[in-house]
Amino acid sequence: MSIIDNKKAFFDYFIEERYEAGLELEGWEVKAIRAGRVQIKEAYVRVIRSQVFLVGATITPLPESSTHVKPDPTRSRRCLLHRAEIDKLIGKVKERGFTLVPLNLHYKDGRVKLEIGLAKGKKEHDKRDAIKDRDTKREAQAALKKAR
Repeated sequence: MSIIDNKKAFFDYFIEERYEAGLELEGWEVKAIRAGRVQIKEAYVRVIRSQVFLVGATITPLPESSTHVKPDPTRSRRCLLHRAEIDKLIGKVKERGFTLVPLNLHYKDGRVKLEIGLAKGKKEHDKRDAIKDRDTKREAQAALKKAR
């Protein structure tokens, strides 16, 4: 079950491969995610010292979060992947043009998982083509609906 999707990632990048990672979260973060108070639109994934981190994701704390913990809504969160997957990602990211983007947050067996995409950036003309295709599909659907 999906919690939140990053639609901007699909508009700005060609997604080559997908990886599923766990997230190292604090208790208040899990509660806030379950309440739907998460934003990954401006987030990105970085490899730092052979570890993968989700940077820039905002998890807004609930007002009734713990009194002894000072929540940081935009802290970097470590992604939990197998060593072989991390090594593969490091090799791909070092190639020219590849980057790591968060695609969505979802639940799997009661745990919060992050889907990471290995992506190449789109050029401006690719984005215009995507907009044109979307508009033609929308017009075709409207014509079909009108014809019924």
